[in-house]
Amino acid sequence: MQLAPIDWIFIIAFFAFSLLVGIWVSRKAGSSTTDFFLSGRTMPWWLLGVSMVATTFSSDTPNLVANLVRVDGVSGNWAWWAFLLTGMLTVFVYAKLWRRSEVLTDIEFYELRYSGKAAAFLRGFRALYLGLIFNVVVMGAVSLAGIKFGEIILGWPGWQTLLIAGSITLIYSALGGLKAVIITDFVQFILAMIGSVLACIYILGLEEVGGLTNLLQHQQVQGKLNLLPDFSNPNAWIPILFVPLAVQWWASYYPGSEPGGGGYVAQRMFSAKSESHAVGATMFFNAAHYALRPWPWILIALASLVVFPELSDIGRAFPDLPADKLGHDVAYPAMLTFLPAGLLGLVAASLIAAFMSTMSTQLNLGASYLVNDFYQRFIRPDASEKQLVWAGRMFTVLSTILGLGLGLMLTDASQAFNLLLLLGAGTGLIYILRWFWWRINAFTEIVAMIASLLIASYLTFIHDSLGFLPLEPWMKIVMGAVLTTIIWIAATYFTPPTDDATLRKFYRLIEPGGNGWDAVLNKANAEGDPIQKNAGQLPLEIFAMVLGCVAVYGALFATGFFIYGNIGPALITAVITTGAAFGIIKIWPKLSFR
Repeated sequence: MQLAPIDWIFIIAFFAFSLLVGIWVSRKAGSSTTDFFLSGRTMPWWLLGVSMVATTFSSDTPNLVANLVRVDGVSGNWAWWAFLLTGMLTVFVYAKLWRRSEVLTDIEFYELRYSGKAAAFLRGFRALYLGLIFNVVVMGAVSLAGIKFGEIILGWPGWQTLLIAGSITLIYSALGGLKAVIITDFVQFILAMIGSVLACIYILGLEEVGGLTNLLQHQQVQGKLNLLPDFSNPNAWIPILFVPLAVQWWASYYPGSEPGGGGYVAQRMFSAKSESHAVGATMFFNAAHYALRPWPWILIALASLVVFPELSDIGRAFPDLPADKLGHDVAYPAMLTFLPAGLLGLVAASLIAAFMSTMSTQLNLGASYLVNDFYQRFIRPDASEKQLVWAGRMFTVLSTILGLGLGLMLTDASQAFNLLLLLGAGTGLIYILRWFWWRINAFTEIVAMIASLLIASYLTFIHDSLGFLPLEPWMKIVMGAVLTTIIWIAATYFTPPTDDATLRKFYRLIEPGGNGWDAVLNKANAEGDPIQKNAGQLPLEIFAMVLGCVAVYGALFATGFFIYGNIGPALITAVITTGAAFGIIKIWPKLSFR
């Protein structure tokens, strides 16, 4: 296919805008690491919330949704919908704690919470692991989607798409730091939402699809519409619903949905004006991410089942697509080829924007780890602010090269998704409990990290080759989570605790609720170093988390029922959503912020 001149105008205009933003904010961003990595801690909740949503909407996100819908139906999305639980836990429990810590990165937290050489090792190792290895895997998955989009929509070979879009992303990210990322994210989010909605409306009107009513009645689609899996079939509901809700959300470390908050979500919270702005930003993010965005992608994925019922149909329609890149995830960009001139350019620009949004965030986040938690901490502790900013820019270049290179090697979006879930399986509970249980120490995290990596490597690359019964991806996640959790709990009790001075300093700064710090407080008081116990609001915060999940899931279901024409269930879920939202509004003034 060929893009019309009007299509290229949309794409080029967005490229130009991104570059201008980077140049505009570059002078201020280069003055200090706080400005470069945290925008001076002055960002409002609405701008940060939009930035979180834009970052999470990468060009691979609709591709992943298309893959899930085509393989497992709409209910297959519980693989990521389940992460709302950890998202709402972050909103009402962890967001204010993160902002209160005043650290530059979530990895710097390690030497705030733990002590000794183990804490220093953990900080340095995690900086390299998350800043390079984990971050590069995320960027590789995003780059893979960019490659497939470029080959199908733009008609470019993969390397050309990555070279052009990646270079522009690199320039404005390296020049403008997080502020440039957040400003461009705002425009990217608006473009992405407009593009996905208009594309959905047009595709539903295609002659091949015949409108929404015909789509929902089509024989290829009817078996894929259920919002919940078939409970009469354990092979369906256990991996699709039970494992994500019972294990995955708390056990796995996944970008944007880290248990206890972390990664770029934590970075946005550090950038907020205050604790209340940090909480408001994460609340907006979770509501928009789970309730606002999914349905246009889902409907396009369902329409693809009518136009391209089998994977071979996509292959015949796009004979130039490399065989190793052909998967159900390319159904989304394949459907976009039906869009008319102008609209195709708008949607193409929105997907390029989505790619650049996620890449720029990962680049800035990874550089912050490598500069603040490795280079400055261990290599050049006396480096000036300008030297650190330049080091950040150099690390940004390195990460770009590695991430784009990995994208050329991957073949399927679900590969990276399952690999990331498995790599972090079993470690998530530590990130939830370390704020509220004094006994967790640096060795706990080190052991969990090593155990998770070894178990994931065994289950991914060795188990099946030894002739054992093959395991499904969900079985590997559960097995990895259970084994890793048992190992790190044992390690917690067999290793020395964090020293008293560090624990007391941490408690005075953070003031976590609950009873998990009683041993520390009792000892301090007995030794004449009194610490006032913070009664906390943990029960109220947990209740608010439950209401938040009910409100967002209710909105998600109500929208789906309205689309399906099930007015009764739609009204019931809408009422439930309204009641839960009203409850949050009533609770909000009672939540204490500094």
